[in-house]
This record gives sequence, C-alpha cells and structure tokens, in this order.
Amino acid sequence: MIVQLCVALLISALIGYATWAKVKSAHAAHDGSGRDVFLAGGGLSWLYVAGSITLTNLSTEQLVGNNGNQMLLLAWWELAGFVGLLILAGVFVPVYYRHGCTTVTELLDRRYQGGSVRVLVAAIFLVGSVLIYIPAALYSGSLFLATMLGWQGSLLVFAAPMAAIAALYTILGGLRAVAVMDTFAGIGVLAIALLVVVLAMNAIGWDLSGIPAERLTLVGSNTSPIPFHTLFTGMVFIQIFYWSTNQNITQKAMTAPTVREAQRGVLAAAAVRILVIPLIVVVPGVVAFKLFGPLGDAAYGRIVAHVLPSWLIGSFAALMAAAVIAHTAAILNGAVALYSLDFHDRFIAPITDHWKIALRATVAMAVIGVALVPLFENAKSIINLLQQLNGLTSMPILSAFIVGLLFKGVKAEAASIAILFGVGFYGWLSFAPPAFLPVWFHYIDAMLVTLVACVAVALGVNRLLPRSVPG
Repeated sequence: MIVQLCVALLISALIGYATWAKVKSAHAAHDGSGRDVFLAGGGLSWLYVAGSITLTNLSTEQLVGNNGNQMLLLAWWELAGFVGLLILAGVFVPVYYRHGCTTVTELLDRRYQGGSVRVLVAAIFLVGSVLIYIPAALYSGSLFLATMLGWQGSLLVFAAPMAAIAALYTILGGLRAVAVMDTFAGIGVLAIALLVVVLAMNAIGWDLSGIPAERLTLVGSNTSPIPFHTLFTGMVFIQIFYWSTNQNITQKAMTAPTVREAQRGVLAAAAVRILVIPLIVVVPGVVAFKLFGPLGDAAYGRIVAHVLPSWLIGSFAALMAAAVIAHTAAILNGAVALYSLDFHDRFIAPITDHWKIALRATVAMAVIGVALVPLFENAKSIINLLQQLNGLTSMPILSAFIVGLLFKGVKAEAASIAILFGVGFYGWLSFAPPAFLPVWFHYIDAMLVTLVACVAVALGVNRLLPRSVPG
C-alpha cells in the first residue's frame, strides 16, 4: 500500500504541474471580472471544453453509482446523455452566446426582463450544489478510494484533502485551471477505466453466464431503476435540464471564444459519451456481481482492486482522486459564480475583483461539503438517490426556461410561482405517492408530469396577474 500511495502522490503532482504549466503558458490577462474567473476569459479551445464537460459529469458518482447497481440497464443514463449534448450544441449554446451569459440564470433575466425568477433559480442551484452535489462527489470518491485501497477508517480522511485541493484550484486558477485539470486527468481516467473493462471481462473468461437476466437486459421492468417506458416519458427532459440548463455543466460550454468552437467541444464530448462512457460505467459492476455477488456502491472499487496490477492501482487512485477534485472544483466554481453574480454583486455590494469573493465563498462551501459527507453513507445507491432528488428542482427549473424561450410576455412572478409549485408537486408524486397512481408510475414519469404541470401553472398564473400599465 505504501508503494501505491507513493505512485498516487507522484501522479497527482505531475497532473498539478502540467495544469500549472498550461495555465501559465496561456498568457491570459486576469482582470478579476466574472468572465475571467468563471469562464476562463472565453479563451479555451474545443479540446478543453470537451475535457471539462466530460470529467465534470464523469466522476465517481457515475463510476461508483452506476456500477453499484450491477446491471447493464444503467447505461441508459449515458446513452440518453448523448441526445442531451446534441441539444446543448444545436439549441442552447447559440442562445447563451447570443445573450452573452456567464451563468444560466442570466438567460432567465434576459427572457423575463429581470424579476424574482433569476434569484429563485440561482438560490435553488446554490442549495443543491452545497448540500447535495459537493458532498455526494466527495462521498463517492472517498468510498471508491477507501474500497480500492482497503481503508477501513473514516471517509473524511479522503474527503477533506480532496475538498481542500479542489478549493485551491478554484481560488487560484478559476475555471481555466479546472478545465485544464479536467482534460489531463480525464484522458488518464478514460484509458484506465477502459482497461478495467477489458481486464474484468478477461477475469470471467468473457463469459456472462450465471448472471441473472435482469442484470444483463436493457429493457427494464416496472420495478427496475429505469423502467423501459420512462425512456419515452421523463428521460429526455432530464437530459435537457442536465446538459443545457445546469450551471455546473453548461458553464463549461461558455468558455470557448466562439459559438463554433464551443459546439465542436460539446460534440466531441458527445462522441466520448456514446462510444466510451456506457461501457465503463456498467460492465465492471456486472462482472463484480458474478465474482463477488451484490456489493452495491462498493462494487467498482472492489473490481478495480481485483483486476488491476498493483503497480497500476496507485496510478488509477491518483487519476480518480484528480477526477473527484476537478469535479468538485467545477461545482464549486459554478456555485461561486452564482453567488457572486446573482447575490453578492446585486444585493450586497458591487464586485470589482471576483477573485477575492471567490476565496471566501469557496472556503465556506468546501467546509460545508466535507461536513455533510457522513450523511450520504447510508444511501442504498448514490446514483439512484441523486437522480430522484434531482427531480425536486430540475423539472421546475426547466419549465422556467421552456416558458421563457417559447412564450412571450410571461411575467417572472408567474414562472417563480410555477417553480415553487413544482418542487412540492414532484415531492408529493415521488416521495409520498397518492394511491390513485398506477403501479408502474416511476419517479422519472413524475418528472414529466411535473414539467407539464409547471408550464401550465406558469401560463395560467400569468393570465391572472394584472397587466402592466404603460407609463
């Protein structure tokens, strides 16, 4: 284990040095503006856009969570993500660039002519990032490292250092450093993760016999994590929200100098999504089931430790730690952008140097994220928990974008009321389902119903609100 830790530290140091060298060689002028800190000055090429999008999404939540279900069915999240990225490239990237957005909430500000909806959506994103996404990323990464390295102690031993390093990247390098680190670490993660697939299949002689049929099918039953019918109900809208209106992802697509360069990066990320990601997030878990039985979220770490040669375990540990750090730093950077531009600058005091604000906000968010890691240790499946929790806010927020982009003259107050309605409505359908719902009704179905209901509520309330009287 000492050798593995030394290799891990060496690889981590090399990634850090390569990131520092690349960022320094960019010769970017740092003026402390929001665009400088949160969009890398708009100077990233398509390669770094693709790398940052890929690794912001592909962290241990996907590798640990999807493999933790130990069934091929979870590949649908990644296959559907391909469609989501195409929609981001073809529809939303031109809109964000046309409006000169730094955060996704700025688009709402343009479409609704200001008002409460921007602040409400930013607050929801902030709460979700700090209370759910940051601690979930640190938890899943810590669990993977602990399982792979045979650590039996507290996960905070891994979570705290990774959070501290992520905070440093966010504070010292902004999104430019995060995107570069994403790309360097992502190349290594994808390479070794594909090697794990090959070695895992080789460990069972490429023979999947003996594994229950429900773990090998892509057609989910009504009781599975992804019932087949949900691919035609809420799945596509989940992907539109995640890839096109989610600050943590969409921010990366706004870092290129031109729309065309941004679209090239998003399409490159889509190619990786369809060709590579589905294999690495489900096959190792299925093999782990055949070798070890049901392990839940510990499956990926167990199979990696089993099939990788010892000299590679340290390398993969370092790359996965780098992936968690970059993923956490990306969430931190997105959350700090929302706080700085949507709250501090508007309600507290105008910001002249975003680097200073980023320092204080990043430290506070990282500390809270680490403190919440133990709360996730009782989750049966981290990926299924996150997907279900996402529904509380994802469809209500998406409804605000749909109404704002497709309908004219809708007041911000109507969209805000619809969002608040949607949070409660989805919570009722998903967590306390009424008796009249059919037995096949799934939380993914609840997302579609919630989205339609929110759009209807926004348009209905807008008709009831008093019309503005021309001055």
